[in-house]
Amino acid sequence: MEKFDIAVIGGGPAGLFAAGTAAKDGARVVLIEKNPSVGEKLLIAGKGRCNITNAEEDMNTFISRYGDNGKFLYSAFSQFGASDAIDFFNSRGIKTIVERGGRVFPEDGDASLILKCLLSFCKEGRVLINRNTEVKNIVMKGNSIDRLIVKMSGSREHGSQEIEASCYILATGGKSFPKTGSTGDGYIFAARAGHTIITPRPVIVPIKTHETWVKLAKGFDLRNVKLTAWLGTEKISERFGEMEFAPFGISGPIVMDMSREIIEYPFLESGKIDQGQDVISLTLDLKPALDKETLLSRVMREFEAREGARFNNALRAFVPAHLLPLILHLSDIPHDKPIKYISEEEICEFVNLLKCIKMYPSGTAGFNHAIVTRGGVSLKEIDPATMRSKICRNLWFAGEVIDIDGPTGGFNLQNCWSTGAVAGRNVF
Repeated sequence: MEKFDIAVIGGGPAGLFAAGTAAKDGARVVLIEKNPSVGEKLLIAGKGRCNITNAEEDMNTFISRYGDNGKFLYSAFSQFGASDAIDFFNSRGIKTIVERGGRVFPEDGDASLILKCLLSFCKEGRVLINRNTEVKNIVMKGNSIDRLIVKMSGSREHGSQEIEASCYILATGGKSFPKTGSTGDGYIFAARAGHTIITPRPVIVPIKTHETWVKLAKGFDLRNVKLTAWLGTEKISERFGEMEFAPFGISGPIVMDMSREIIEYPFLESGKIDQGQDVISLTLDLKPALDKETLLSRVMREFEAREGARFNNALRAFVPAHLLPLILHLSDIPHDKPIKYISEEEICEFVNLLKCIKMYPSGTAGFNHAIVTRGGVSLKEIDPATMRSKICRNLWFAGEVIDIDGPTGGFNLQNCWSTGAVAGRNVF
């Protein structure tokens, strides 16, 4: 049986950063990763560009982006915040740039540089990285972890093996994007150690809709549109930016970001709005820069100038070509109706359509398409100043395995850096 000072379970950003930090002072650290390579999810972060953090300077504003659970991070961020993360990568030769919304990226736009940096950090501390090694179980002894039962893929040795350490850091991530290895194993281990698991749910995820007409515009990117979420007649959330239609519903940046809020409210289940309670609905404004009166005036002028055209041809002045089939489907105006025969009332209804396409969510696209997991190890059972378990004497936590999630824009990786740094500093 191998014996280490610290065993880190999980080779994602939180695990790598925790391992490198813990090894700086000479501790013998092993990092255990079930995949053939570490950092698989990190490599696809920010569409392969790796949005490492956010440049928001006000701590309260930064923390607020994580919702009610964000206050748990005050201590971690005060010990290792966004500026510390930027300094860490800058000091290791990775120049960074700040883009729209405060998003911080490597200047070269290459996530592999971040992974190489983390691997170098671990190498400096002589962290032993065991790839293709899956933790099958944790063996408890009283209120402590005694050892890990692991299985090594492709090993010449048959059967299970054991790894023993004085302390353990659980950094397995959540359940989002499971093909990268995030399959929720950490929740099983944490529960085995006595922890409460808040039911995991997919967030930053595409939304399914009851409307099947969305497939008429599938794959087409919409830019500079506004999406609003309603609970009955109450506005819940609003986003402006890019989105796209999918065969099952809607996706894109503003949809993914809004999903963090709307999953907290009831979705329409039956497809009928008479189910006796307020449910979430969405309205899409294709022309948010124009109020209804201004848009109506422009449509009227355009139609007057194209009096000899038919409705489907005149639409091109207001709707991208890929969106024409969808708008023609939703409009009550026959596609071949001559413009000169379209009434003012019909024009008003067409303008209303451009300003308010209504949809009813039926659910999310699930963990396979989610970027982040909401839920995980209960924050009530973790010391925020050290990331140490309040239940299991020799267990610490880092990253997405705990019940914290943030929006897109670098917030979720910052959670990994901060909790990983704190766990690594306090573990031994």
